[in-house]
Amino acid sequence: MNTAPAFYPIGTAGTPWGDAERAEWLSRQTRHRSYESEVVSKIEPLRARFDVEEYGRLEYGDESFPLLAIRSRDWNDDLPVVLVTGGVHGYETSGVHGALQFVDQHAADYAGRVNLLVAPCVSPWAYERIHRWNPNAIDPNRSFRENSPAEESAALLRLVAPIRDRAVMHIDLHETTDTDETEFRPALCARDGKPFAPGGIPDGFYLVDDSENPQPEFQQAVIAAVEKVTHIAPADEKGEIIGSPVVAPGVIEYALTQLGLCASITNARYKTTTEVYPDSPRATPEQCNTAQAVAVCAAIDYALAHQ
Repeated sequence: MNTAPAFYPIGTAGTPWGDAERAEWLSRQTRHRSYESEVVSKIEPLRARFDVEEYGRLEYGDESFPLLAIRSRDWNDDLPVVLVTGGVHGYETSGVHGALQFVDQHAADYAGRVNLLVAPCVSPWAYERIHRWNPNAIDPNRSFRENSPAEESAALLRLVAPIRDRAVMHIDLHETTDTDETEFRPALCARDGKPFAPGGIPDGFYLVDDSENPQPEFQQAVIAAVEKVTHIAPADEKGEIIGSPVVAPGVIEYALTQLGLCASITNARYKTTTEVYPDSPRATPEQCNTAQAVAVCAAIDYALAHQ
């Protein structure tokens, strides 16, 4: 794993960024891949089997990104609703492609049993830049609240509002990568004028439960399914994963609503955030995508059996 920088090259240590620093940061962002060719092109063929809708459009400078959601074609208001989200952090590739793999390979198995709503790439600008933030240096996954400062978050909240109280399960697909430690955490501390304390990156898959409404059996059902595909992250010497106590194998807890996290946007009983580790020498991109898809299936199966 790469070593984190001693200082971040934008701004002054201890001083939060202003407009000039944010503009400098934005000027350094480079487009590395295409949302149109890698994501939209995979969604379009799904129209033959599912309903696809544009739930918003991001306009950043001369760039425009349609925000696309996939719904069950046989939507039935008498059935429970499950929500799958990916790509809230655009650089977390398997969240996007794991969600699409689930729709393509597994969603039909749930026809007539549940209404599926899938938003596979919440942050397309960041997907193209392989970044955590949007162009305003805002993290969408700390911005799921009323009057959100992130349009990515606000658009998803509008999409989900009609099913907020009807959803029985929401799974939000993420990754933890080496660049969390070498780029994104240092950038966050520089942006906010806080000191950076180096940490570690867990090797393996783990889940984040809701500390305000923990569902340990649900989390363990997902872990049990995923460990057949890829390895589960062990606790560190402090009994923690990324600074949070491990409450069960491969599971930590966050206060989802307080932190403005995506997994808080419904009132579903069963909520979880997946974290795949794509930089592990023990995992391939294909395994990471499959781990996400398997996690979605296990989460839906448990929620349907225990609603």
